[in-house]
Amino acid sequence: MTRRAALGGLALALPAARLAAAQDSAPSLSALAAQKGILFGTAVGAGRPGTLTGMLSDPRMMAIVGRECGVIVAENEMKQYVIAAQPGKLAFERGDSIANWARDHGKKLRGHTLLWNHPKYTPAWLTERYQGAPREGLATWVRDYVGGVAAHYRGRVHSWDVVNETIDPDTGELCDSLFQQKLGFDAIRIAFEAAKEQGPDAQRVYNDYMSWGSGGAKHRAGVLRLLERFRREQVPVDALGLQSHIGVGDGDNATREREWRAFVDAVTDMGYRLLITEFDVNDRGAPADPARRDAEVAAVGKGYLDMMLSYRTLDHLLCWGLVDRYSWLQGFTPREDKLPQRPLPYDARYRPKPLRQAIADALIAAPSRAAA
Repeated sequence: MTRRAALGGLALALPAARLAAAQDSAPSLSALAAQKGILFGTAVGAGRPGTLTGMLSDPRMMAIVGRECGVIVAENEMKQYVIAAQPGKLAFERGDSIANWARDHGKKLRGHTLLWNHPKYTPAWLTERYQGAPREGLATWVRDYVGGVAAHYRGRVHSWDVVNETIDPDTGELCDSLFQQKLGFDAIRIAFEAAKEQGPDAQRVYNDYMSWGSGGAKHRAGVLRLLERFRREQVPVDALGLQSHIGVGDGDNATREREWRAFVDAVTDMGYRLLITEFDVNDRGAPADPARRDAEVAAVGKGYLDMMLSYRTLDHLLCWGLVDRYSWLQGFTPREDKLPQRPLPYDARYRPKPLRQAIADALIAAPSRAAA
């Protein structure tokens, strides 16, 4: 065993207090990533409208973000159901609060997302207005909306999730959304063209959450067909965003890694770059004991990151939050034993966990690539 591997194994066993002390003197995750030409960062939320809740108003949370991250992305504040919540108005206030924090603290900014092609996340007024109208009206709205948001953040957002989750995981086909019903593939094409026109210097990403675990074959196949169509029809797409919401107990390690590598290889063979856009490790399949749970989360996370960071075309690694108390998984996929999930690098008391060390070790082991 190498000295580095031995130290990494020791770190997984350190109690929280010793991990915190070690972390205080260690290089930041952003610094470790930058040494390999990778951007490291996290999602940040500004809270609900009219309140001061959320990460952005939590100084302890934002101190960690400031120390660890080189890039941030808005959790929900740039999605269409926020910006276009009301007809005839684009509400940028919440997104701007995150963009302004990034500017004031010298962080890069990713944009998420210009078009979420899913019925659940389409504003109700939009469906009511365009469901029975000629397709041209909705096509104009998509172009104007995507272009308007891209133009508003032009020069600030360096990389956009232009279209998000447009493949139905159960069928592998385009989601049965308003946009699909009225415009079909043209909705996606229009979005990418408008993003290029109004934000020509920003990277254009298709973002999706297909799992590397069992049961994701149809989803992955559908994403590959979509990416092939982008190339065939010359849609201006630069990269695939791999959300990377992975979990303990996702399936047989050898099988899932083989199938996932085949998928990623097919993507890179088409010339796409890669990003990890929303990394966390769901711990529902792990035991209740926090130490054992944290060790399993760290091991699963490092295994995945070691595999993905071996691809030199992958130069972004963003967690979907850094502190457990703010994880979307707490409400979305609660544990059966009702214990809080522990899916992120820092616990609910803002202390680093073994997953933080696992991320650091994966970045240290990653091959170098062009500067991010």
